[in-house]
Parts: sequence; C-alpha cells; structure tokens
Amino acid sequence: MAQMVAQSSPLEEGLVCRLLIGGVWTDGASTVEVPDKYRLHPFMRTHLPSREQVAQAVAASDAAFRDDRLGPYERGVILDRTADLLEARTGELVELLTREAGFTRRDAAGEIQRCVVTFRLSAEEARRFAGELVPLEGAAGQNGRLGFTLRVPLGTICAITPFNAPLNTVAHKVGPALAAGNAVIVKPSLHTPMSACVMAECLLEAGLPPAMISVLHGDGEVARWLLDEPSVRFFAFTGSTEVGRLIQNAAGLRRTQMELGSIAHCILADDADLDVALPKVVNASYRKAGQVCTSIQVLLVHRSLVEDVERRLATLVAALPHGDPGAEETVVGPVISEEAARRIESWIDEAVRAGARLLAGGGRDGSVVAPTLLADVAPGTPLGCREVFGPVLCIAPFDRLEEAIDRVNATPYGLATGLFTMRLDAAFRAARRLEVGGVHINDTPSSRVDLMPYGGSKDSGFGREGPRYAVREMSEERMITIIA
Repeated sequence: MAQMVAQSSPLEEGLVCRLLIGGVWTDGASTVEVPDKYRLHPFMRTHLPSREQVAQAVAASDAAFRDDRLGPYERGVILDRTADLLEARTGELVELLTREAGFTRRDAAGEIQRCVVTFRLSAEEARRFAGELVPLEGAAGQNGRLGFTLRVPLGTICAITPFNAPLNTVAHKVGPALAAGNAVIVKPSLHTPMSACVMAECLLEAGLPPAMISVLHGDGEVARWLLDEPSVRFFAFTGSTEVGRLIQNAAGLRRTQMELGSIAHCILADDADLDVALPKVVNASYRKAGQVCTSIQVLLVHRSLVEDVERRLATLVAALPHGDPGAEETVVGPVISEEAARRIESWIDEAVRAGARLLAGGGRDGSVVAPTLLADVAPGTPLGCREVFGPVLCIAPFDRLEEAIDRVNATPYGLATGLFTMRLDAAFRAARRLEVGGVHINDTPSSRVDLMPYGGSKDSGFGREGPRYAVREMSEERMITIIA
C-alpha cells in the first residue's frame, strides 16, 4: 500500500488553506480571505490555483488512477480508517465549522457524525463492489456460454461541493467515488474550504495513495478549467439549478450527478398529529439556519388546522435562541454571509409590504437573520416562488389534499416533500402523485438517512446520492462472455 507524502497538517499551518496536488500541500497562484461567518472578519487565507495547477492536478489524478492497485478490501480498510480519524478530530472540527460555516455546535456535531457514517457506508460498498451473473444460456443457441458483468471505475471524478454541508456532502461524493476505485478532485465552496482539506488529510493518513485525492479551491473559473479537462470523466455537483445547467452543458457526453435547487414543502393533513409534527417542522425549517435544500419553506396546512398551527408555531419559533454559533444554547446561527442575510431580510420585507402577516422574527443583526414565520405570502413575491435558503417558514392553507399536491407539483422543483397524516390511502395517493425524489410520510422533507437514495427530479436534478447508489453512478458495467 502506498504511503502518504509527509506533509504538515493544513490546520497546523495556522489559518492558511492550501491546495492538495499530487499528494503535496501546495501554494497557489493567489490567495483570498475567508471570513468568520458570525464575526464577519477574515480568519483564514485560502490559496487559489492557476490554470496550469489545475491541469497538473488532473494529470496527477489520472496517473494515480491508472497506477492504482488497491482492491475492494483495501479500499474498504482505508475508508473505515478515514471514518475513525475524522471521528477522533470531532472537537477540532466542531470549532472549525462554527467559524467556517457558521454552524451551531449542535449542527456541527451532527455534520461530523453523519460524515463518519457516510465513510463507513462507503467502506461497506467498496468491499461488495462487483457485477452479476447474466443467464446467457436462457437464450436460444447459447448453451455452454457463460456471461457476467464487472463493475469498473470511470477514472477521475470531480466533486463540486457546497458550503451548507462541507463535510457530509463532500463525503457523499468522495466516499463512493473511492469505493468504486476512482480518483477524486474536490472543489469545495470558497466559503468553507478547510473542511475538505481536513478530510483529504485523513484519507492520506489512512493510507490512500497520495494523488488519488486532490483539493482545488476556487470559484466558477476553476470549475470551468476542470470542465475543460477531458480526463475528468464524471462531475458530481451540489448547488444551484442555474450553475447545474452550465455544468451539464459543458460536460457534454461525460456523466454527471446533479443535486440542485428546491422549494421544499411539507403538508399537514386534517388528521395530522400536531404534537408530533410541529417540533419536527421547526427543526426542519431552522436547522443550519434554513440553509438546506430540503429546509421547509412552505408549510401547507389544512384550513381546519391553520389557526392552531399559526399560534403554536409562532410561540415555538419566537423562542428559538439565535446568534453566536459558538454558544451552546444557540439553535439558529448566521447564514453564510452578510450579503445573503440582507437578501433574506429584503425578501421578508417585500412579502410583508405585499400583505404577508409576520408571525415571528423578521429582524437581522449582521449575518444573523432571526428565525422568521409568515402567513399569507403572495405567490408573486420572491418568498412565494424562489428558494430563500434561510431561516424563513411560510404557512399556506389548503382545503383538499389534491390541492396541496398540485401546489407542490406546480413548482419547477422536485427534491422532497413531507406529509403528516394517519390515513394510509392519503399517504399512498401522495406518494404516487407527488413529482419529487422523496416522499416522507409523518416526517419532513429534510428527513434523510445517509444510506437511502437521495436526489431530485425536474429542476432539482438527477442521479442519486447514498453510497450504494452513488457507487453505481460512478462506475460502469462491463459485459464479459466466455464460450466453453
């Protein structure tokens, strides 16, 4: 097994985030400053690559892939060791995530725990990476002929990842890619570059051949340079629908997996158990400051329950502690930037001017938007038709379940929907009719277990995460026949 190139930890360098090219932590062509998301002052400097360094990383990745001799067992061992190393650094990573991503301590701990699980699931998939027997003798004239498939890796996988899950979303791309035998180049969000460096460091320490993992920081220009490299065989992207379209167009005939935008809905039917539903709704709407693709933006409530739901939710939302993500009691921390906070605040103000009722929240302090609850939001306002990606929940009434389903389906998105009901017929009717990638009965759209298939339809993208499913996306089937 190849040994990692001896390099000092990216965190031990001080608050400087370097590039990882060919197994070596390397200075870039320029640097940018990364702010603390709550205090809004720079706390880290990140290196950006030149065009030539991007080409070097791709060439090193391609060479490492072609030289790799690790088998499924060895890959599984490395991924399990990586999970152990990440778990051992939980305390350090919590501190990093509160500053880099603005996560509360609870959200940071959850992110790390899920990342560890994702690597362990990927290790399992590495060990059972295999094809299947094809019963050729069942066809006319094929007696004595054997057929089977092999699953084979694609080559270099490019993972372009977002700020709102800087460990677990990266793990959902890196873990399965390596489990299938691919090399990986990660381009993390410039908002949260260090988390991916720590993950890469753990992979190298776990025994991954050095150039099998690269980390390149940067913006859209770096992504375009990666798209220009024909040796990159697969692009796994999580981000906005608009950027996803650009990547898909540039990828051409190369394969992609896209997890894109959403306006997440949750439906409370007339028989919903509010004691169960409302705490789940609050968690799904405001964790990570609402910066999750499946954070509930629109809560569709049967008209018979609206008054009770508005009253109870207003009390719950107003009581949510918000502010400094480093404080143990904080539930809602900052959004990713002050610019994003100003946009969210302006959308709230515009909705209120258009007639929406503000039931809780609505204020802003720097990058912290108070957890906000509204009703009667006009469909033509940004909050009524665009993804807010912030701690804002809008209540809307409906009279029949079909009306609620039609409203969800009328949006261009289709990631996930939750439905609270005690009736099996209603649950199955919604499951069949909702045009989304996941329907969660008596749970919220943000319900996710990392082993399940996860992805959307329509403008929310295509392809599936979840290690078992992503491994198949990031490999291909090769047919083998033998005539005895």
